Amino acid sequence: MLARIGDIAARRHRVVLVVAALLFVAAAVLGRGVADRLSLGGFEDQGAESTRAREILDEHFAGQPNLVLLVEPRDGASVDDPAVAAAGRALTEELAAEPGIAGAVSYWSLGGPPPLRSRTGDSAIVLAVIEGGDDVVAVRAEELVPAYTREDGVVRVRPGGLAAIFDEIGRVIEGDAVRAEAVALPLTLLLLVLVFGSVVAASLPLAIGIFSIVGTFVVLRVVASLTEVSVYSLNLTTAMGLGLAIDYSLFVVSRYREEIGAGASSYDAVVRTVRTAGRTVTFSALTVAVSLGALLVFPLVFLRSFAYAGIAVVVLAAVGAVLVLPAMLAALGPRVEKWVLWHRTSPPVGAGMWHRIATFVMRRPLPVAIAVTALLLILGTPFLGLRLSLPDDRTLPEDAVSRQVSEQIRRDYPSRESAALSVVLPGARAATARDDVSAYAARLSAVRGVARVDAVTGSYAGGRRVFPPTPAAARFQGTDGTYLSVVPAVEPMSESGEALARDLRRVPPPYGRALVAGPSAELVDTKEAIIDRIPAAAGLIALATFVVLFLSFGSLLVPAKAVVLNLLSLTATFGAMVWVFQEGHLADLLDVTATGSLTATMPILMFCIAFGLSMDYEVFLLSRIKEEHDRTGDNAQSVAVGLERTGRIVTAAALLISVVFAAFALTSGVSFMKLFGVGLTMAVIMDATLIRGALVPAFMKLAGEANWWAPRPLRRLHDRFGIAEHDAPGPATDRVPQTAAR
Repeated sequence: MLARIGDIAARRHRVVLVVAALLFVAAAVLGRGVADRLSLGGFEDQGAESTRAREILDEHFAGQPNLVLLVEPRDGASVDDPAVAAAGRALTEELAAEPGIAGAVSYWSLGGPPPLRSRTGDSAIVLAVIEGGDDVVAVRAEELVPAYTREDGVVRVRPGGLAAIFDEIGRVIEGDAVRAEAVALPLTLLLLVLVFGSVVAASLPLAIGIFSIVGTFVVLRVVASLTEVSVYSLNLTTAMGLGLAIDYSLFVVSRYREEIGAGASSYDAVVRTVRTAGRTVTFSALTVAVSLGALLVFPLVFLRSFAYAGIAVVVLAAVGAVLVLPAMLAALGPRVEKWVLWHRTSPPVGAGMWHRIATFVMRRPLPVAIAVTALLLILGTPFLGLRLSLPDDRTLPEDAVSRQVSEQIRRDYPSRESAALSVVLPGARAATARDDVSAYAARLSAVRGVARVDAVTGSYAGGRRVFPPTPAAARFQGTDGTYLSVVPAVEPMSESGEALARDLRRVPPPYGRALVAGPSAELVDTKEAIIDRIPAAAGLIALATFVVLFLSFGSLLVPAKAVVLNLLSLTATFGAMVWVFQEGHLADLLDVTATGSLTATMPILMFCIAFGLSMDYEVFLLSRIKEEHDRTGDNAQSVAVGLERTGRIVTAAALLISVVFAAFALTSGVSFMKLFGVGLTMAVIMDATLIRGALVPAFMKLAGEANWWAPRPLRRLHDRFGIAEHDAPGPATDRVPQTAAR
């Protein structure tokens, strides 16, 4: 099959390039505005209790406040001064009259309740509910936040709350993505020129990257017409599109130049490149796609969206590298070396740095394997203290307005009014069951970590009613049920917040089943949804990767070692992520705020992406080792020569994809995107150095010929269904000296 594709790319390159150009133009047109069709939500489990409770609140009640206005008097006045109070009431009425606002209350409109006033009286808050789902709230917040960021002679007003926080996160990420691309693209082109020494050859991988990114935009637009897709998947599309296209194109262009340098014609070089490097790209893409496909196991739209984007961009990058790029090479022929800045000469086979490294390792494989494995495990130990949370205001940079508002409320107010939990009692009619609702509210208020419970029957604290119902309490009664607002005295996104949500769910309700919603409850449900499905996702990745590698190499040991080594490479990466982003080491250098936890979705997302990328390099290295082993039958020599032939290319590929990820990390103002960029940069570097340079040759040497062993039934299975399309020895692999360690 690959030989046929190579023949088409070589003989009919004009047709291939014309079709590719037309598809690119169509994709550029159809993919425009894709971000407008994607969701800004997707962080919750759609089937969780907290999600069902929130749906009931949105449908039958005004819902919990998601917009907060922090109002500060000017010139040292108090919030109780007549002029300030008049301004506060007017502001509340103005906000309540806005379209899409279900209700707005404030310190002044409710008669001065202490929880809505700072301890020193130098600020007070307005609470409002923006109606609708995540996308509707996001659109309205985008309009309301700038409109209510104001200052006059009496008060200064700044917006906060979840709606403002996520509006600001979206705007920061959008700007960060533009800056990351502006940094990554020219720097990547410069590095490609340094790697190839030719401007024309260096531009080809970028062309394939842009092709895969634009094509993925169209795929996401189509998928978004069928199901919800998160807008954050666009960041992965750009990073992975550039990174993988560059990886795959490096493999293909380098192999083509190798064949040309060995005396092959342009046609023969293209066909042989597709049969060898193209095969490696195909299997690499398959393993990456499988790893990303495991994200579909999770019920969170945020994670599933990265699977849609990741699989699409991997497939398109592979198609571009295996079909479109060879057609470009065939069309260019010798002109691929046009605008050569310098000629790089490779040392004879057996004299390169990577050959010497492999030889050194294979002379003492056991000590090297033990030392490097121990180092990786030690570096991974911080991961044992992993704690998970959901994004909050501390995700934003310190100068973000919504974060400053949240920090001030956290510091100056006795409770977390904007992070209240909602306890929904479907079917409970408070008008005929006031005593039951009152007793239930009193029990809830006695739970540790509760500052206050507001219900249709009044406000409660410490197990008793402290305020009678006000006219505003009517909002707690719906047409078919009631709900109670539980204001926490603890940080919502913390272990204390989780404990509070669980404790509230344990309090027996007076009717049926109570449903608890709110930030802390969402954190509990999200963690359960992720943790419960980790075994299925990990099993899927391991099984599918094992099968793909077995079909590629016909061995049982090679796939098993590849999975284990990839897991080892990730231990150090995840340990470092906890050490930096959770515990706060080097936090000042990276300009992030350590919150004592990591965003719950990021370790899973990073694992699937990093595992796929690690396997990408593993497949490329093993393919060249297998090719050499089939030619010589010498295990040690094949490892040394395989590492040597892939060393410079994989190093360059790792450097280039690291630049892309690092650009997203260094330009991002959102901490979980920094985590994403820094983590993947570390994973790629770790895999390209310690794993490839030390553990792979050490374990290959220790296993010897058992590397390629399989039981006879499985060998027959591989002979029938496996894909072994290695070429016969050609000019590029002849005359290899027998210098590997024995």
